[in-house]
Amino acid sequence: MASLHYFTWSFIVTAVGLALGAWLGWNATGTIGGAFSIFFICAVLAVLEISLSFDNAIVNANKLKEMTPVWQRRFLTWGILIAVFGMRVLFPLVIVAIAASIGPIAAMQLAINEPDEYSRIMLDAHLSIAAFGGTFLMMVALSFFFDEHKEIHWVRFIEERVTRYASMRGAEITFVLVLMMIFAHLVDPAEKLTFILSAVYGLITFLFVDILGKVLDKANEAMVGAAKGGLGAFLYLEVLDASFSFDGVIGAFALTQNLFVIAIGLGIGAMYVRSMTIMLVERGTLLEYRYLEHGAFYAILALSVIMYAQAVVHVPEVLTGLGGATVIGIALWSSIRYNRRRPFEIEESVPPRATAEAPVERH
Repeated sequence: MASLHYFTWSFIVTAVGLALGAWLGWNATGTIGGAFSIFFICAVLAVLEISLSFDNAIVNANKLKEMTPVWQRRFLTWGILIAVFGMRVLFPLVIVAIAASIGPIAAMQLAINEPDEYSRIMLDAHLSIAAFGGTFLMMVALSFFFDEHKEIHWVRFIEERVTRYASMRGAEITFVLVLMMIFAHLVDPAEKLTFILSAVYGLITFLFVDILGKVLDKANEAMVGAAKGGLGAFLYLEVLDASFSFDGVIGAFALTQNLFVIAIGLGIGAMYVRSMTIMLVERGTLLEYRYLEHGAFYAILALSVIMYAQAVVHVPEVLTGLGGATVIGIALWSSIRYNRRRPFEIEESVPPRATAEAPVERH
């Protein structure tokens, strides 16, 4: 129960969001049934977003623990605004505007006045989104495993072998390119070029953000001494959150074409990601449960392959969310078993709460 205080703002946003959803339903239909229908859709979308975002919270926490308290606060305030309003509202509008060759205002009018046409355009863009997001997330996951300095292994017979090849330049990029070409041969021939170009853009985006992040953080280090994880890490996390959001945004259109209902439901879910991130950082959970981070990156790798597969067949979002949560659950169980066998080692590795780094401030 001590962990519930981390979710105070999430509970408040949930109550306000669901009430607003019910009001939208009542305003649109004038019936209790209509109000309850929109209320229910908002709740389902929130659960969908939360189930898809367990791994997002863990990866955010892993990056945040390297950042200075100032940049931690900036990510958890500005970053959440960008995540909720940028990815859940502006991103679908931008996609429709580009796909339909219209302006953002016209896209907003289309979302309000012709939701079915708006949804059709969004779904037509799914192939490009899946290829781009799948490639970016695959590089995120492989960068964790292709690390020659990685010492802790969960699935040893896989991870130890992968680590041996980590020093080979471009090993993970080669893996992604091979998988990209395999799936490119499986998609409709008319969409093959679109898939490849979108995937290549995803790869370039990852490499650009990774290089830019290192350059910015080096510059920041030079200015403020030992400070780490500044603007570069912030940008990396924002692009990462955007990639995680692709699946939820596209999946939401299976339930409703109303842009505002989607924003409410996914926005509620995004707040829980923020709360989970804060809890993981402040409580030192990633140090306490040594395989939890591994489980998150396996879930990300699986999600990236599923996004590629969605270019060929439909994969239910519920299955995607449950699959990721299951992998993380197994990693947590493995960590608990390890802790029971080596309790003294764990006590020494986890810093005392009172002497740990400055906690993340909550607003």
